[in-house]
Amino acid sequence: MSTAEIMERMLDFSKGNIHDIDHLLRVWAYARTIGQAEGLDAETQFILEAAAITHDIACPLCRDKYGDTSGKLQEKEGPALVEVFLKNSGIGQAQLQRIKHLVGHHHTLSGIDGIDYQILVEADYIANASENGYSRENIQNFMDRICRTAAGARLLRSIFCL
Repeated sequence: MSTAEIMERMLDFSKGNIHDIDHLLRVWAYARTIGQAEGLDAETQFILEAAAITHDIACPLCRDKYGDTSGKLQEKEGPALVEVFLKNSGIGQAQLQRIKHLVGHHHTLSGIDGIDYQILVEADYIANASENGYSRENIQNFMDRICRTAAGARLLRSIFCL
């Protein structure tokens, strides 16, 4: 399954929730841009983009089940949903496990264990910062303490005029 096919399925899964759709498109675009600028190999880029598309797959469930879409709840519920969502997609088991890992940790800023994880965190942060009006101080703090890619830092500086 290609990332375009995963995207189509995720858009259907979102059932017209424009907020969720806009967010996943932003995160995917930022992740794709950063990954390409950082020169990721094709497999890592695919895993990154698949994780970016599905990173908030648990939001509808969390809204219904908990009345809350906090990051920790998304991380708790997301991997099992990704497993079902990508079942019979032709994605290899190792790739699926990595995508599930990324979805299950995309709000955890410690223990980042790969460039795909780092980029997903950066892309999600950039999208959240613009959607939620984070302060300049918050954004600068993220850039100084968490951001590790040159492309992510360039995007932060450009988008937020740092």
